[in-house]
Amino acid sequence: MSDESTHTAAQAGTGGRPRDPAIEEAIIDATRLLLATKGYSSMTIGDIVTTAGVTRPTLYRRWPSKYELVVEALQQGLRRQREAYPPLNLDDLTPREAMVEAVRRLDPRYHNRRAMTLHGNFMAEAEREPTLHEQMREQGNRPRCEEFAAVLTELQRRGAVREDVDLDMIVSLAFGSYFADFNRYGHEVPAGFAERVIATLWPLVAA
Repeated sequence: MSDESTHTAAQAGTGGRPRDPAIEEAIIDATRLLLATKGYSSMTIGDIVTTAGVTRPTLYRRWPSKYELVVEALQQGLRRQREAYPPLNLDDLTPREAMVEAVRRLDPRYHNRRAMTLHGNFMAEAEREPTLHEQMREQGNRPRCEEFAAVLTELQRRGAVREDVDLDMIVSLAFGSYFADFNRYGHEVPAGFAERVIATLWPLVAA
């Protein structure tokens, strides 16, 4: 039976979408693992249910397609990552310390060591499934970069950052440094990486 016909049969046999957090978490985790190891186009519903230890009808009662499952898996992962951030209180930090902490949070691997591979896979799908890459940009990259931009703006308001600094470019340089380091050296972000980024940028931005 095809995935589509199995999906239809599963829908016909249920009046709604049963909620079982343990089953849903297993499916989401399996999806995230396969996104990193196989990529969106290569992984199949069969791969997901086998990895999660569930049946196709069980999956299809919750998600009507691979695409919708992947979007939810991405959203959940990004939400977990944001929730893992400790509070950032600028009043407790010097301006330079605040910038270091904000840059540390730009790392896609914060709370998810496979995040760089996921980014690469979504970028590889930019032509075939552009909305997936858009999901990553809007729900992962944009909030992360906006937080750093907000820190810079507040430091600028407090007189710690020069008025003539191109804040958007500073954000892009700091965020891009993690991708450059990954592509040059590998998976693990070096200790003190955020400090090194700010050691380079601070003389350019400090008032």
